[in-house]
Amino acid sequence: MGSAQNSIVRDDRAIRRLAMAHDASHFLLTPAEVVTPGTAEDVATLMREAGRRRKPMTFRSGGTSLCGQGVTDSTLVDTRSNFRTLEVLDDGERVRVGVGVTLAAVNARLARYGRRLGPDPTSAIACTIGGILANNSSGMLSGIEQSSYHTVESMVFVLPSGRIIDTADPSADITLRLDEPELSGGLHMLRKRLRTNPDAMAEIRRLFSIKNTMGYGINALLDFHRPVDIISHLLIGSEGTLGFISEATFRTVPLARHTAAALAIFPDLPSAAKAAPELVEGGFESVELMDVASLRVVVRQPTAPAQLRSLNLTTQAALLVELHDTDEATLQARLAEAEQRLAGLDVIDLIAMTTDRDRRNSLIELRRGLYALVAGARASGTTTLLEDICVPLDRFAEMCQALDDLFAKHDYGVLNVPLFAHARDGNIHFLLSERFDEPEGLLRYRKFTRDLVRQVLRRGGVLKAEHGTGRAMAPFVRAQYGDELYEVMRAIKFLFDPRGVLNPGVVITDDPDEHLLNLKLMPTVEPEVDACIECGYCEAGCPSRDLTLTPRQRIVLRREIAARRDDHDLLRQIAESYEYEAVETCAVDGMCSVACPLGIDTGTLVRRQRSDNISAVEKAGWNQAARTWGLVTRMGSAALTLAKAAAPLANAATDLGRRRLGSEVVPRYDARLPRGSNVHRRPRRRDKGHAGVAAYFPSCLQTMFGTTGEGVFAAFRELCLRAEIRVTMLDVEDLCCGAPWSAKGIGEGYEVMRRKVRDQVVMRDQLPIITDASSCTQSLAEMVRHWRVPVLDVIEFAADELLPRLTVTRPLDSVMVHPTCASTRLGINEDLMEVAQFISDDVSVPLSWSCCGFAGDRGLLHPELTASATQDMAAEINRHHYDGYASVNRTCEIGMTQATGQPYRHILELLEQATR
Repeated sequence: MGSAQNSIVRDDRAIRRLAMAHDASHFLLTPAEVVTPGTAEDVATLMREAGRRRKPMTFRSGGTSLCGQGVTDSTLVDTRSNFRTLEVLDDGERVRVGVGVTLAAVNARLARYGRRLGPDPTSAIACTIGGILANNSSGMLSGIEQSSYHTVESMVFVLPSGRIIDTADPSADITLRLDEPELSGGLHMLRKRLRTNPDAMAEIRRLFSIKNTMGYGINALLDFHRPVDIISHLLIGSEGTLGFISEATFRTVPLARHTAAALAIFPDLPSAAKAAPELVEGGFESVELMDVASLRVVVRQPTAPAQLRSLNLTTQAALLVELHDTDEATLQARLAEAEQRLAGLDVIDLIAMTTDRDRRNSLIELRRGLYALVAGARASGTTTLLEDICVPLDRFAEMCQALDDLFAKHDYGVLNVPLFAHARDGNIHFLLSERFDEPEGLLRYRKFTRDLVRQVLRRGGVLKAEHGTGRAMAPFVRAQYGDELYEVMRAIKFLFDPRGVLNPGVVITDDPDEHLLNLKLMPTVEPEVDACIECGYCEAGCPSRDLTLTPRQRIVLRREIAARRDDHDLLRQIAESYEYEAVETCAVDGMCSVACPLGIDTGTLVRRQRSDNISAVEKAGWNQAARTWGLVTRMGSAALTLAKAAAPLANAATDLGRRRLGSEVVPRYDARLPRGSNVHRRPRRRDKGHAGVAAYFPSCLQTMFGTTGEGVFAAFRELCLRAEIRVTMLDVEDLCCGAPWSAKGIGEGYEVMRRKVRDQVVMRDQLPIITDASSCTQSLAEMVRHWRVPVLDVIEFAADELLPRLTVTRPLDSVMVHPTCASTRLGINEDLMEVAQFISDDVSVPLSWSCCGFAGDRGLLHPELTASATQDMAAEINRHHYDGYASVNRTCEIGMTQATGQPYRHILELLEQATR
């Protein structure tokens, strides 16, 4: 069971251990327990305990690591759930950040200052600062100069002894010398050993002149002389094997707001690889290579340029090049030279350099999401392995050809292994798909890896450029560095961690087969499950991420259940809390599909499970509700009004009902809920017979929930009158968009409502249908899509039709806007912002924005989900006061009002107020 010690939370439940076992790598170990510390002092306690008991521990943050450095069968320490401090310093020139914060969150805060962090891995939405530091991650733009090693100014770290050091403290170095004499003295001797060995010094300088995350960063022993600086820089890239960094202060780099991109298509990989050095010399900030296997995946994306989609892909390869600048005039001056250089290439097609935002972004996004896209295209049941190597640029083309030869030699298929590269750095990635459940697959991978090591080292390259050593390359660290430098690394590991409890098997190992042990199998389960590559991109925006499970964890549990179907005791343990954690507290809001490069909607999986689990009585009740929905909504409204008048009694009654019938059946009453509404969704007599320009389908949320102000129903009608636009009011008293039945997986009730909508709403002239809650707009559009009925949200209609006919007479000084998950999926947030900016010059959206978790009835059935989902947003929003608080969905307005204590209203209510 879970337990707490100070602010340390321990959890050894099967469901938690299995959910946390998986990361993005091709390795899998199940931890004995998951421990969540809250502070650096907690980590110090855990370290001392681990050393005393000789019990291994491994740190896990975002779980995007690809080489097995975040898995263990002992204690897994979750550092993502806490350590989320973020403070911008010196007008953005520096930033102090906890290791549980994602890179995307840091850069969002820095953007207003025209700055960003130097490291720029493509997994920014998911990877945390802790993982970036632990792996010394880089990316498309950072190269070596902007990596963590070169941009970290100071840090707070915890040594395995339990000592906590803040390197910004002027006395930190003296403290280390006095309190950690063996470590400080040992590092001094190792530094002296290297500096008296010219050959060793030359080899270190050579290997770290290119991207290199293989082994420990022993260049720190040459670059620095103070123990505090050597230790802090050895910790960067050490993958949690030497200590723990809880916080770091970075020097930021300029954010280049002005960019241009082009795509040059070559007849084959060799010709593209040979052209790369010339483009690097041309000063392009990014030169990205994609071979034909990669192109075959990206052309399927809806944003892929038509020129690319029209190609008959056989052997082609492409180079994506980018220019970045902080000054628009400077960028324009560079464009002419760039275009001239591109024109001199021997290409078969060229998508010319463009600064147009949409066309440029469509090119850049082809490469940004490439890893997940190519991994998602693998055959079901196979495991993916993303390798990354780096060679000097003058050996880049040669290495690309050698890799193709290796793929052919080992029967991986030259045209079936996606190869892509940060060509500017000589950094090559390729993705293998292998069946590790078959002996021949494991043997093939063993032979391939040995050949790969020989080919890379023969060309003066390194076996890991930016993904870390992990378990994948730990057996080859000696081959990479030679005996002398490898022994220095072993000595470093012993000086820091003499008991060997931190992440054993990672970076340094005595097992020559470490890279072949504990490989992850990917059993075929369900479509959503089979497609997932466990990258974790979906997690940062999930409403239940800090309460129960994330989409990735819901998926991996399905895999675990399928793989362990004969372990009845384990399945029983999982079942103890599976319904609540995996099914009941999923918001099914679809935001995971927005974040996922493959578009996987875990909500679809959850809806099927809800359908399987729902009782016959509950299903019958919802089916009947579909037939008499008007009565149901009126009764619900009356119940809310009655409950408002007798809140203590309502609380007691619903609490009793939840205990007797279950939390999935009876909503919990909260005194902060509004009273019922007196809105009737029937047209007035004068509205009948006048077609107008559109048909208004008020959502049933307007019937159920009362409003703080006039409500969107009245506001929209008044705005249409004010703008002199006639909109027909539909008679939808007994209709619904179908969302309640869809979310619960009740197919029969959904079909009943669908037929009613078809019979009563689909019109002869087929006017566009407008509805006034973004979630209802999304659901109604899905319901009627086969009938080709245009469905618009009132926000779209307001931006296009109302704003040009309205005049602001009472502008608001400031407005805080909460986009919804549905408005995001519908792509109407730009319309929302246009309306908000029409009525105020100061419009804000929380940097910590995510789905509020109210999600239809989830906020009523599980209010703890909304509380957890909104806690970061509420803290950010309440730092300031705003004249207006707005959203575009009534339940989201309720959820945000409860979270912040501020009166959230539909944005059209504020528009009506501002244009009176």
